[in-house]
Amino acid sequence: MATTSATTFSIGSTVSFGSRGKPLPQSKPFVARFTSPNSLASFSGLKAATYVNCESESSFFGKESSAALRGSFVPKAQKANQKSQYGLQPVASYKVAILGAAGGIGQPLALLIKMSPLVSALNLYDIANVKGVAADLSHCNTPSQVQDFTGASELGNCLKGVNVVVIPAGVPRKPGMTRDDLFNINANIVKTLVEAVADNCPDAFIHIISNPVNSTVPIAAEVLKQKGVYDPKKLFGVTTLDVVRANTFVAQKKNLKLIDVDVPVVGGHAGITILPLLSKTKPSVNFTNEEVEQLTVRIQNAGTEVVEAKAGAGSATLSMAYAAARFVESSLRALDGDGDVYECSFVQSDLTDLPFFASRIKLGRKGIEALIPSDLSGLSEYEEKALEALKPELKASIEKGIAFVQKQPVTA
Repeated sequence: MATTSATTFSIGSTVSFGSRGKPLPQSKPFVARFTSPNSLASFSGLKAATYVNCESESSFFGKESSAALRGSFVPKAQKANQKSQYGLQPVASYKVAILGAAGGIGQPLALLIKMSPLVSALNLYDIANVKGVAADLSHCNTPSQVQDFTGASELGNCLKGVNVVVIPAGVPRKPGMTRDDLFNINANIVKTLVEAVADNCPDAFIHIISNPVNSTVPIAAEVLKQKGVYDPKKLFGVTTLDVVRANTFVAQKKNLKLIDVDVPVVGGHAGITILPLLSKTKPSVNFTNEEVEQLTVRIQNAGTEVVEAKAGAGSATLSMAYAAARFVESSLRALDGDGDVYECSFVQSDLTDLPFFASRIKLGRKGIEALIPSDLSGLSEYEEKALEALKPELKASIEKGIAFVQKQPVTA
């Protein structure tokens, strides 16, 4: 969630945080040191220090961009009564695999993850055309080493020792196609990939992007259960794009600074199951009934807005890649010991009578540390009604995913 973060991507050979910069040779692991009495109250990704120097002849940032980047890291808030300095020393030591890396989401997502200072190895898998993607990315002067894996025979090797698996594989939406229309194709893809995850890296965080998420996450859970390795704390449906859109649209509507806006989004990840809790917006802001309805409908239908604008040439690939990269970075921060990481995600939940539900969660080294129930208390009348209205559709999607796996036992 925006309440916890600010993305730090270091590109080029000279980057310093509060001290003189030193060259970052490709042959040595990257270490960025953060020491500041302040912490950021917003944005996503790694927390930043008071001062950032990104001036380097080998960086693609120009002078104006460098100045803007430095400005973006000016701390916005100081934790109340904070007596000790916040210290974070991220080291490039985590291994991430993207399954479906040659696709419309996979390629920009791979680029964004390649920029993370926490990633030491980036494994790219697809059934075709991934070798060129890996070769292209490998030229970027960031710490992670890129490897490509093509086809089912190489999938196991791709997943060995991985800390975070991201699955954007599947077919995209086309004009006139609902998320449910995607089910028969993408359900089989997700089932096969998660079987391989269970066999090769059962302790990894698993990020499901493949739609329909309301069904594919339950599919993944059932596969992991049948394999005997299911850990509900480490399975996530990536709904971050709904939060990103809600923050963007609210900031535009109310003329707010985007960096300050935080709107929790609960429910599911399709149509009316997407419920932005506008009454919980931070900073506190008043909406008319008409604004609430307009914003809610736009956030729910934002994917269709992009599909129609692209006129058959694709779906929301770039914004999805951005949102997924944010969730990956949050997961890596949690794995690295940051104790203040919150995001919204579609996970196994007991906050409602549904077995899976998207809500704000606290992330830690072992996955989900806590669900945040407070967002569901004190809802507006509109939100209460919308919450009850979404439940039958979400329940049906969840049950459809569970039934799919139960009818098709996993491969031993």
